[in-house]
Amino acid sequence: MSIRVIRVLLTRPRDRWRVLALAKEAQVSLGWTHAVVTTLQEQRYVVRDENYRVKIVDPTRLLKRWAAFHDFLSQNEYKTFQMFEQNLDNVLNKLRSVSAPYALTGLVAAWLVAPSVRPVTLDIYVQSWRETDKITKAMELRPVEKGGNVRLVLPKDSGVFYGAKVSDSVRIVSNVQLYVDLVNYPARGEEASVELLRLIQENWSKALTE
Repeated sequence: MSIRVIRVLLTRPRDRWRVLALAKEAQVSLGWTHAVVTTLQEQRYVVRDENYRVKIVDPTRLLKRWAAFHDFLSQNEYKTFQMFEQNLDNVLNKLRSVSAPYALTGLVAAWLVAPSVRPVTLDIYVQSWRETDKITKAMELRPVEKGGNVRLVLPKDSGVFYGAKVSDSVRIVSNVQLYVDLVNYPARGEEASVELLRLIQENWSKALTE
């Protein structure tokens, strides 16, 4: 659950947090949050101000450390599908019609946020397997045992949805979640993460100097 605390700090770098408020935002216990903050402070990722509020000071190093231990495919459950539509605009139009809760990640999400690597697979976080029928029908997906160009992904931690945003009527995970998903992602994921990191750092630079 330490990742939930880290995710909040990285997603909202401008904020200064009381430990209790941080625990509530991350939806973890106060004791656990205090332990995580203490460790992060010892490792100089965060500091406390004169009012003992927690503030992140080295977000890039913390994000890279998180990403180094994160593996998108091995740390989640997923089902694979084949989608015959190849035009990305048409694919996104189908996704916009989906009524079930979801959040896009992987190469398609990276293409929408910070284009660099042309996507060949579509990865979609779902909140439960019960909702997948709505997605498969709307997007005309056919289940396959191997290969496939679409993955519906059930995360082990629903915290992946924290900070998700809507861009052009498509729901996408936060930039920090997208980055860690990409770093150890196969098929040029690390390459796509480089451009995304530049965007994240630009946003952080603005937030931390305001």
